[in-house]
Amino acid sequence: MLRVGILGGGQLGRMLLQAAANYPVETYVMENDEECPAAHLCHHFIKGDIRNFDDVYNFGRGLDALTIEIESVNEDALEKLEGEGVKIYPRSAALRTIKNKITQKQFYSGNSIPTAEFLVTENLHDLRSKDHFLPAVHKIGMGGYDGRGVQLIHNKEDLEKGFDAPGVLEKMVNVDKEIAMLVAVSTKGETVFYPPVEMIFDARLNLLDYQLSPADLPQQTFWKIEAIAMRVVKELKSPGIFAVELFVNKQGEVFVNETAPRVHNSGHHTIEGNYSSQFDMLWRVILGYPLGNPDAILPTAMVNILGEEGHNGEAHYEGLDEVLQMDNAFVHIYGKKETKAGRKMGHVTIMHREKHDLVHKAHKVKNTLKVVSK
Repeated sequence: MLRVGILGGGQLGRMLLQAAANYPVETYVMENDEECPAAHLCHHFIKGDIRNFDDVYNFGRGLDALTIEIESVNEDALEKLEGEGVKIYPRSAALRTIKNKITQKQFYSGNSIPTAEFLVTENLHDLRSKDHFLPAVHKIGMGGYDGRGVQLIHNKEDLEKGFDAPGVLEKMVNVDKEIAMLVAVSTKGETVFYPPVEMIFDARLNLLDYQLSPADLPQQTFWKIEAIAMRVVKELKSPGIFAVELFVNKQGEVFVNETAPRVHNSGHHTIEGNYSSQFDMLWRVILGYPLGNPDAILPTAMVNILGEEGHNGEAHYEGLDEVLQMDNAFVHIYGKKETKAGRKMGHVTIMHREKHDLVHKAHKVKNTLKVVSK
């Protein structure tokens, strides 16, 4: 039985562990919080800092394999473990490229992968000198996550909203659709693609609001997306699962926005909506099993359940009974005891053949299920 560690104990780790129950694997989780969503579902929980070299190295050196549920882990420790024979998913080199937005963008441009034009900025003073490049998006190089570390810079006055740290300034793309493409890569280099997902964002929080799968795309655009996503994962040269996020403009041009080298929010619908979920698929990769079937069983919508504005404290779920009574709606509560505005507290997946019914039910879930503090 393989001993596999997960760095990070949030909802992604939780859902990965739920899928692990189907396989002969002994699971280990390291996280600072003993009450994190994944803590009670693993065989072994170790309290530690995933950003600390010694903690990560000591956690991983007795294991057969390691994976991540967030990019902000110590890749130097992973690289050392890799050299000592521990299998790392994704490989430390791929993680090192992706976790810094600067090196990630340079990776795209260096490998002829279409992405928005960009400039590297060293600090706020440097950013102020780039006003000729506006309108643009400023992204902090390290540490951005879930909409944090991103600022829209429309004009000179907005420059002060930027980050006084190394980052990238990206030309604004006239976006018609935001698409996510999940790709699984086996240790033998075999690949499978999940159907593309259209992501609809909450502009205020810059977080995924809800999504539809499969995305409604012209065949030519679909082929472009698949080819570009394939190029991204081939050049990263790593087994694992990758979420390639892309922009499509009205002319049908496709640009890579970002890549996550792990299971991802845009793939949660696959638990019920696809024959092999993203979590099941990653275990197949880690354990060396044949890749699963990524095809959709039915079209889906997936709604993020976020903490309500103005609420901070012990979580209480209003409207849960009503949502649980909806046909073909599947509720996932992440087990976080405390809520705050915009915090991801759960998600609901809806399955139906008709797109208009999916959109209607997605809005109904959004307006019905509220996470408030007691």
